[in-house]
Amino acid sequence: MTQQQGSIRLVGGRLVDGGREGRQAEALLIRDGQIVALGQAAEQGEAERVIDVSGCVVAPGFVDLNCNLREPGNGQKGNIASESRAAARGGFTSVCSSPQTSPVNDSSAVTRMIREVAQAQSPIRVLPVGAVTRGLEGELLSDMAALSAAGCVALGNGMAPVRNARILRRCMAYARTHDITLMLAPVNEALTADGYAHDGLVAARLGLLGIPEVAETTAVMELLLLAEETGVRLHLNQLSCARSVSMVADARRRGVAVTADVAMHQLLFTEEALAGFDSRFHVRPPLRAEADRQALLAGVRDGVISAIVSQHQPHDSAAKQAPVGATEPGLSTVESVLAMGMILVRAGELSEQQVVRALTAGPATVLDRTATLDEGQAADLCVFDPAASWQANDQTLLSAGKHAPIRDRDLPGLVRQVWCQGREVWNHEG
Repeated sequence: MTQQQGSIRLVGGRLVDGGREGRQAEALLIRDGQIVALGQAAEQGEAERVIDVSGCVVAPGFVDLNCNLREPGNGQKGNIASESRAAARGGFTSVCSSPQTSPVNDSSAVTRMIREVAQAQSPIRVLPVGAVTRGLEGELLSDMAALSAAGCVALGNGMAPVRNARILRRCMAYARTHDITLMLAPVNEALTADGYAHDGLVAARLGLLGIPEVAETTAVMELLLLAEETGVRLHLNQLSCARSVSMVADARRRGVAVTADVAMHQLLFTEEALAGFDSRFHVRPPLRAEADRQALLAGVRDGVISAIVSQHQPHDSAAKQAPVGATEPGLSTVESVLAMGMILVRAGELSEQQVVRALTAGPATVLDRTATLDEGQAADLCVFDPAASWQANDQTLLSAGKHAPIRDRDLPGLVRQVWCQGREVWNHEG
């Protein structure tokens, strides 16, 4: 679904990135896969194609630090082709693929396979994240240097705990030596146990097995202290608790090289989403209390949380058709991340620029990359209409997973066109 373009001029849109609020319409000129001019210079430059994007926002292509593409795997839940196409439809031009595949991405051979399949079948960049331990079992370190050399942009644990603190410390020291970024989800397995909901009022009222906040915060503290000692570049995946945000803020004030992200659905929903026993909202970490949601939003606003991620986890329908506790965790979100962000913008809880920044410049910085609308940058662009609406349903969703968080109702923020390195990879008009 990619189409190579010559020179293209976009006119009439509001340019918004991490440093632009998009208060006026500007022209933007693309040539040879790069942004070559902005404003008046773009208007005067020659273009083979002129596209009027009046009323739309022109933003850098979104960058997702946490996306499950389900390949390698058995294909039942999706694959690189289906999920990267869904990501392009959602406005993403780069996605980090989770190491939780089958087999686990713990060897350079698996990494190379992912990259080769992505090059052949994905319309966008697929950036592999390698496993920090073999099989993600938390016992033996993977060959971290070989994974990095094979093309892994970072090493992580998916949602699998690294149980042994001694192993974790060795992992961090090794990563620091080789200048490797670690992307780790804070999980205390013993405290998580068999829980599947926030250990709060809803779980108590409905008799659901809860996961306490301390299952995350104890892990956050351990990771921060070890990162401070070793000097590793640490990124914390999928924060869900107010206390976690404050601990990250404190660590950053002490000079710890730590960044963090949050899943978009954690910013919009709370534990109340499970009140109707809706198995779609069985997620890890669980949706927590309103006070936690507000703290996460504040973290995005002030930059303590650098990135918003999709935490996309497509499942086949059978995986979600059971009592909540017996279902598999995860939402199919990559196509509706922007819509959820626009709902927050309309509610006045985030600004448009804050949403765009957390989907572009913030995550790109974690990967030591850039995502701006400056001259000379790659033409990775997302054009979306914040006023137009669309619906998520079985007919419109491209992902193999149809369990989107918001279905069958009008959603704000229609992605009209997406370019990756100057190639048109999504066009709403077909």
